Amino acid sequence: MDGTENLSRISINELRKRFPDAGILPSDEILNALENDSRAGARQIALNLRRRREKELKEDARLENLLGFEKDLWNKGVINIAGVDEAGVGPLAGPVVAAAVILPTGCKIRGINDSKKIPHPGEREELEDRVKKESTCCAIGRAEVEEIDRLNIYHAGLLAMRRAVEGLNIRPDYLLVDARAIPECSCPQRSIIHGDALSMSIAAASILAKTCRDRFMLEMDALYPVYGFASHKGYPTPEHIDALKKFGPSPIHRLSYAPVKGARKYEKRK
Repeated sequence: MDGTENLSRISINELRKRFPDAGILPSDEILNALENDSRAGARQIALNLRRRREKELKEDARLENLLGFEKDLWNKGVINIAGVDEAGVGPLAGPVVAAAVILPTGCKIRGINDSKKIPHPGEREELEDRVKKESTCCAIGRAEVEEIDRLNIYHAGLLAMRRAVEGLNIRPDYLLVDARAIPECSCPQRSIIHGDALSMSIAAASILAKTCRDRFMLEMDALYPVYGFASHKGYPTPEHIDALKKFGPSPIHRLSYAPVKGARKYEKRK
């Protein structure tokens, strides 16, 4: 379109096609022309576009803020910064899963956030795909239920984090870790309380850890359907507690957790 191209001669349906709710926003000149159009439909299109621009500006500002820790390190010449987070501390069953993610300098993944603030599984999976495509490299680490029972969940979570870092194809120069300090890691690191809400790298790791663990629990639901793992992913919901009382623990339950202790051995039902 050349300038405003006499927008008043273009039908409302055609304007909607030219200025959809997604894609590149038009110039201020075009927005002003739409706002001054005598037709209510054209003015509504302009209003929608203005709202989308405002929303995108807010998202840009949020992402800039979310990159604060990374930018500070990038400006000091530290390039390969791995964000590290885990998922699965609270459940009664299944492994604890950690992820490590290195983002390229200046990378901004729109919509990224602490996985707990993204309740819809489909949205988390879309972000997972984008993290994997846009990251320099990423890796998953796990600690199994036997290790959780032997070490306790805190140390098992640290083990999963260390395994995630060790699984990276590129050795990180620095770690940003959600509320932990990972032992036996040779590179420098910083523990950030609520890091999954304050660092883009950690938020990206939280997404990967959450989606990976959720997929595993869906697989376990097919093996042990009486527990309802597909709905609660192993967390101690009333449904889960009732199933434990009725059927006892499965092979993937954490026997060291109080609600699981004393439950009778799982008997596979046809």
